[in-house]
Amino acid sequence: MMRVLIACEYSGTVRDAFLRKGHFAVSCDLMDSESDFGEHYKGDVEDILYDKWDLLIAHPPCTYMANSGVMWLHKDPKRWGKLDEAAKFFNLLLDAPIEKKCIENPIMHKYAKERIGLRKQSQVVQPWMFGHAEQKATCLWLRGLPKLTQTCNVKEQMKTLSNRERQRLHYLSPSKDRWKLRSKTFSGIAKAMADQWG
Repeated sequence: MMRVLIACEYSGTVRDAFLRKGHFAVSCDLMDSESDFGEHYKGDVEDILYDKWDLLIAHPPCTYMANSGVMWLHKDPKRWGKLDEAAKFFNLLLDAPIEKKCIENPIMHKYAKERIGLRKQSQVVQPWMFGHAEQKATCLWLRGLPKLTQTCNVKEQMKTLSNRERQRLHYLSPSKDRWKLRSKTFSGIAKAMADQWG
């Protein structure tokens, strides 16, 4: 049994996948957990980051680092300071003294890459590699872990779908919960993490 910390996770998706495999897993976020299945620490991850974990899986906020939002840096000067803070937090997680870790984020823009020391992701995964007929590139920075192996490739099935269906999350209508829906880990990816790393 491993001690697993899932940082910056309000949904409980990844935590619950590890719990189902028999591990001690705790999620942590500034928000309440949407799942009551397991233990959740509501607060700053630094409060528990150094509590002798075997595995860290972290989903740091991507608002200021994702390539999809790079244009806003040039429209709102206040975002540069927030980018610096986001990169500092990302590096804190990537450099945490935990032997096995995975830090995930979308494709980053060049300014974010510079601020994390040009450390390249270990792999890029897509939901369609794990049974979800959707497209959303997710980068994984891995330390002490093997790359995830795809479990259920449904890319061929996606040929019958429209672009709007394949990129459902990208085309979500504006709403107060849009960011939450877009940031939630796909259950197939969470299960693969628990099966392959647990």
